[in-house]
Amino acid sequence: MKETTETKIESKDIFLKEKSIEIKHDGQSYFLKITKANKLILTK
Repeated sequence: MKETTETKIESKDIFLKEKSIEIKHDGQSYFLKITKANKLILTK
């Protein structure tokens, strides 16, 4: 079985004091949001 390494990032490090961040991927914008229930939602 081939082993892979993963980069792990704490959400607090990318959100800072924001509740939503924009992620650009392949020319498209996606939004990663923290809900009131402290869950993550990715939308286009």
